[in-house]
Amino acid sequence: MEFRELTNQEFINFITNCPLKSIYQTPEYGFVMHNQKYESVLVGLLEDHIVKAASLVIIAKEEGFKYAYVPRGYILDYENLDLFKTFSIKIKEYLEKKGVMGIKINPLIIKSIYDFDKQIVDKNPKYDLIFNNLKKCNYTHLGYNNFFEALKPRFEAIIDLNKSINELFKNVKKEYRTKIRSAIRNGVKVYKGDFNQLNYLYEFTKDRYERPLTYFQDCYGFYSKRNMVDLYYTKLDTKTYLQIIQKKLNYYDQQSNYLNSIIIKKQLNKNSKIIRKKISIDKYLNQYKIELVNATQLLRQYPEGVVTSCLILIKQDKEITILIDGYDKRFKKFNSKHLLIWQIIDIYKKLGYVKFNLGGMSNYSIDDKKYFGLDEFKLNFGAKMYEYAGDFELVTHKRNYNLYRNYVPLKNLIKSKLVK
Repeated sequence: MEFRELTNQEFINFITNCPLKSIYQTPEYGFVMHNQKYESVLVGLLEDHIVKAASLVIIAKEEGFKYAYVPRGYILDYENLDLFKTFSIKIKEYLEKKGVMGIKINPLIIKSIYDFDKQIVDKNPKYDLIFNNLKKCNYTHLGYNNFFEALKPRFEAIIDLNKSINELFKNVKKEYRTKIRSAIRNGVKVYKGDFNQLNYLYEFTKDRYERPLTYFQDCYGFYSKRNMVDLYYTKLDTKTYLQIIQKKLNYYDQQSNYLNSIIIKKQLNKNSKIIRKKISIDKYLNQYKIELVNATQLLRQYPEGVVTSCLILIKQDKEITILIDGYDKRFKKFNSKHLLIWQIIDIYKKLGYVKFNLGGMSNYSIDDKKYFGLDEFKLNFGAKMYEYAGDFELVTHKRNYNLYRNYVPLKNLIKSKLVK
């Protein structure tokens, strides 16, 4: 078998017909990371000039040491021990010649699938076989991490779109269906955007992602060359919102006046049901008086409307994956992101897509307050939690690897003294 670097087209041709694929195993992601100052290379194992296994490899360099990452793992049949072993030997030799000390992979090997109630609905019957194959090829398992400390999240939220649109909406949690309708009533609308809306996405996410605006621009630019990227955003129509608040205020004002006239006419006591109802109506009335002021200010400040949420998604075959998403926290009450996610489901279901990957999440089966909101948000749309095997490491240059392992504690010690 021949092991060599692949052209972009060779790699694309191979992954197109391969069931195991990822948006992070594409030439486009390699271009993005190259612009982030990483070295990227496409490699493959060929038999009779036919690609049998391939991978995008990202190489990072720090203090003279090189380390390789394979986001979402090699593209090959992990059940085929001979193929996997040959590929591992060849890529180890290849990276060793480049001075790379080790390689980390986190393959898309499903371990279990969970529903919203934390119950296992499916298990991979070949998981132990594949796990043992990795060990036989000298990969070290780095543990079953539960949060976001690994190269890529070990858990993802995925929606099966092979259902009717009515069933998909029914699978959305009732509370979220209410929020979606509320967003529509309040004047939030979904639009398909382009490169010009990336600055909104950057502003919405800069506190969470340590990525510059150029990263967002590179993602959009490179993935767009094969029509793999779409950008959507929501916008609050401030004029519509003011009109809605005014209507609600008028309604409660009329109700209050009507009930007040009955109370005066009949001289009801304070325990009357009508008086209690009047008190309840007046609470809403006061609430919408305040909201009217806010809505008026919003219209003055944003007469053309205001962008409230945004996302980039990547299309690959019949699957879509959210690459980056965010929202403006100032307008959280409008539930824009709820509407945005539902509209994405609706749009791509009608276009024939079969799977919607909402992205990473923590281990929902563990009670953790830090990521509870993130996990709940994704699962409330009817998603299931996919659990993967986690990170594995293969040492490719033992001497450099040992030098680095000894150097890192010294480096951290120096840093701690400088901080003090």
